[in-house]
Amino acid sequence: MHVERVAVTPAAESLLRKLQGIHGPLMFHQSGGCCDGSAPMCYPRGEFKVGQEDVFLGTIVDTPFYISGSQFEYWQHTHLTVDVVKGRGSGFSVEAPEGVRFLIRSRVFTDEEHYALQRVGPPPRGSQHG
Repeated sequence: MHVERVAVTPAAESLLRKLQGIHGPLMFHQSGGCCDGSAPMCYPRGEFKVGQEDVFLGTIVDTPFYISGSQFEYWQHTHLTVDVVKGRGSGFSVEAPEGVRFLIRSRVFTDEEHYALQRVGPPPRGSQHG
């Protein structure tokens, strides 16, 4: 059984494709702060330096998704889904001018998913995409 750690809603996928047409290749980073720091940030790929402790969770719509190592410790048992809602997000994230913001919806992995993830080991840390 293959388990994805991160997914995307159809609305977020559509927005991501539009943003790729404007900005080129993108990447997500999820930190663990409050306010905008708790939202996934979307950047043109290469404009955000991925740290050695950042965890690579997977790729959605050809876009790598990273989470800070400390936030991963809290969310490691959680499946994340990137969604989009109307509203103003951070000025640093590429969707801000569109009048929408990305957000994370989450659920705890099922026991079966948890055991499958344990079998493959922890996700890689550090930059996986150049």
